Amino acid sequence: MATATPVKTEYEAIIGLEIHCQLNTKSKIFCTCSTNFDSPPNTNICPVCMGYPGVLPVLNEEVLASAVKLGLAINGQITPHSKFDRKQYFYPDLPKNYQISQYDLPIVQHGSLEIELVDKKTGQATRKTIGITRLHMEEDAGKLVHAGSDRLSGSTHSLVDFNRTGVPLLEIVSEPDLRSGQEAAEYAQELRRLVRYLGISDGNMQEGSLRCDVNVSVRPVGEKKFGTKVEIKNMNSFSAIQKAIDYEIERQISALENGETIVQETRLWEENGQRTVSMRSKEGSSDYRYFPEPDLPPIEVSAEQLEKWRAEIPELPAQKRHRYESELGLSAYDARVLTDDRNVAEYFEAAVAAGANPKLVANWVTQDIAAYLNNNKLSIGEIALKPEILAELVNLIEKGTISNKIAKDILPELLAKGGSAKDLVEKKGLTTLSDPAKLEKIIDEIIAANPKEVEKFRSGKGNIKGFFVGQVMKKTSGRADPKLTNQLIDKKLQE
Repeated sequence: MATATPVKTEYEAIIGLEIHCQLNTKSKIFCTCSTNFDSPPNTNICPVCMGYPGVLPVLNEEVLASAVKLGLAINGQITPHSKFDRKQYFYPDLPKNYQISQYDLPIVQHGSLEIELVDKKTGQATRKTIGITRLHMEEDAGKLVHAGSDRLSGSTHSLVDFNRTGVPLLEIVSEPDLRSGQEAAEYAQELRRLVRYLGISDGNMQEGSLRCDVNVSVRPVGEKKFGTKVEIKNMNSFSAIQKAIDYEIERQISALENGETIVQETRLWEENGQRTVSMRSKEGSSDYRYFPEPDLPPIEVSAEQLEKWRAEIPELPAQKRHRYESELGLSAYDARVLTDDRNVAEYFEAAVAAGANPKLVANWVTQDIAAYLNNNKLSIGEIALKPEILAELVNLIEKGTISNKIAKDILPELLAKGGSAKDLVEKKGLTTLSDPAKLEKIIDEIIAANPKEVEKFRSGKGNIKGFFVGQVMKKTSGRADPKLTNQLIDKKLQE
């Protein structure tokens, strides 16, 4: 009797993200100390951020404004009456031994964020809405610098820099709506786009302006109950977020299939080993012994304040993407690339407003100009080519005044020196050669000089025509009208 093949269990991942965004206010959240990133250690400190006895914190209104603006941008409910709480825990770089944060009445609740996964080959987008549980304000801790050299531990002592203590943070906690490392990385990138568009943070992961903790669990497909979640820390890029999650999903599935128990713990992403490693058991909220911060009054956001801050919010990335596709006819891929950076999007829109074809402008911005910026490590605001001159260049191509090749040839000079595209073309004598008589004469000379290639064409090798087109372009320095050139070559070779 044949033995039945056991059915393999299919698993799905349940992923939630906790993102800490460091704000770019000039002063800290509860005192007037500078938030400058490059200051010497322990120079941006005072009795308030060091937690000396008898000092009183005062909320920086700009922090509240940033929190509300981001809350509105994620479609969240702004809490009209919220408060601060003390989160108790000991860490060497936390001088007060507690952190001022928000617990049961955060400034923002019940938000959402649309993410977009674009297929590069087809240019098509798959969109998904991710729920956001809460957004709250809190102060950052300091920074430990491990020093010395020890064969076993790698260091012999630690130094503490309190400059970061009291720097304002927004913590954004997602619902467990993400299902893959790719979705999680895109969610984090979309949040970074938002804070950059709003101008409230640079979102630089390498400098710690954006920090991400991931909660991952797996469960059999169809199961309603969540599995045991594991937290992952120490990811300093979007690529690392995706890799860490994908690794952890596979680790947990493998453990369950081998009959092991998943332990609730905090793990670190080890970049060199491309794996997660255990760090410590995970604390619960009860371990922090929250209670209302007695030194700060409750926060009230008036209707007038709310509308003022709402009016300061620009058109956001997702709104631009939808508009570029529906109104300008761009692909999801082009819309995504153009809206990744607000300055690039505004440059593109200025060129279109100057009367250029949106699709052609998009091609120049996302390809040739983007390559120039990347190679020269520049931002789009640092190039000499103004958007209205790019529009002029595109229109010269569309009118047939210059070829696409000529435009590419003069682009580096326009990018570096600026000036008028039209004037440069006239100065260099680069207008398209579209006089049939002149082109026929050049083509006759090339045909006469290449009898073997003519015979190949007439014997059925039609692809040889490209050779003649190339020779015409070479002889005219790329000025020959491509369409007319092809027509005349066909005519001459058929004679």
